[in-house]
Parts: sequence; structure tokens; C-alpha cells
Amino acid sequence: EMCIRDSMEGKQMELFQVSKYLDVEHTIAKYMFDPVENPWEVLPSISIFIEQLGPMLPSEEFEQRGSNVWISKSAVIAPTAYIGGPCIIDAGTEVRHCAFIRGSAIIGKNCVIGNSTEVKNSIIFDEVQIPHYNYVGDSILGFRSHLGAGAITSNVKNDKSNVEVNFALGKMDTKLRKFGAIVGDFSQIGCNSVLNPGTIIGRNCSIYPLSNVRGLVNENSIYKAPGKVVQKVKLKKDPK
Repeated sequence: EMCIRDSMEGKQMELFQVSKYLDVEHTIAKYMFDPVENPWEVLPSISIFIEQLGPMLPSEEFEQRGSNVWISKSAVIAPTAYIGGPCIIDAGTEVRHCAFIRGSAIIGKNCVIGNSTEVKNSIIFDEVQIPHYNYVGDSILGFRSHLGAGAITSNVKNDKSNVEVNFALGKMDTKLRKFGAIVGDFSQIGCNSVLNPGTIIGRNCSIYPLSNVRGLVNENSIYKAPGKVVQKVKLKKDPK
């Protein structure tokens, strides 16, 4: 029995390794992921990381705008956007009208944070687009991922218990009361989809519009509905 349990735990650790979902070279927060086994483990440390990194950012590239808010000089921020600290917004990113960045947010290079989109306690990798009416809370969005209009990450269970990740071998307790989703590099989330607490989307997935997603979606998948998931022909790779 102990051998079976140890084997299960080993498979869980391998299944949720950061490198299976995220290329950490595409975020200013890459050093946050060095000591962790599972990507969601960084979520409680985002604020502290920003407060430590912000003052060390080069002044010729970033300017401080308010308490613990550092914004690249090449970023474009709409006058109606709200940006609360702690927060870092990297080069070339566009924050559009009425965006609401509540704090504890790390937003990468060349991203789009769109109209009426809300972000809190999340890491947004480079070249991510969340352009229309989205909510991203306690989540990580990988390189070049995209949320269609109205797609949201739900980050708290109704009974306020710890968020668990459901997968083929069972469930894994994240020990977090608030945890939305991990969206792997290049994945596309269809319009008006809901990623339930503890959703893990692998690399290069396509989630159909109006989807209700829970648990693990393996990389290179097309998610049509619960129980209706098919594999794509080829994995998309980062061109170099």
C-alpha cells in the first residue's frame, strides 16, 4: 500500500511540473518558479516578490507610479484604467479603457489587458491577450495564451474549502482557498467560458466557447465539452 501511495505521489509531482505548462523565460517573474514543484505554489508570494523586485528595476526602463506600482515607460495605459499595487507592467503592454488591476499582478511584455478586464493576484506571461470583459484571479496565464471575450477564472469554491485539482488518478489538494487556473503556453480559451477553481490547461489547447471546464486538460487538446476532448495533430512550438 505504501509503495502504491508513493508511486501515486511521484506521478502527481511529475504531472504538474512547471515546465510541462509554462516557459518561465517569458516572464519577469521567472525566479519565482525555481523552488516550487507545482506552479500554483507561487500564488501566495506574488505581492512580496513585486515589492522586492520593483525597486531594483532599471529606472531608464520603468517608472514608479504610486505605492509599489512599476510600469514600463513603453507601456500604454488608458487614462480610465485603474492600477493598484503591488503591480509590475512590463514593456510594450497595452492596458485599455476601464481595465481594473486590483493588485498583486505581474503583467508581461506586449500583453493586452482589455476593456473592463479585472486582474488580481496573478502572473500574466509575455504576449498574453485578455482583451474583453475578463476576470483573472489567483491564476497564471502562460506565454501567448488568450482569453476570449467574457472568459473568466473562478477562483473560490462555494463552500470556501481548499481548492483541489481533479485529474485521472484522483484529486490533489493545493492547500489554497483561492486558486483559479493555470493556462499553458499558446492555449486559447473560448468566449464566455468558465475555468472553475483548480483548472489546469496544458500547452496549445483550444477550449470551445461557452465551456465549463474543471480539472486537468492535457496539452495539445481540443476541449468541446466535459467528456468530449480530442487531441490535435501537432504541438505548436515557440519559434526561435
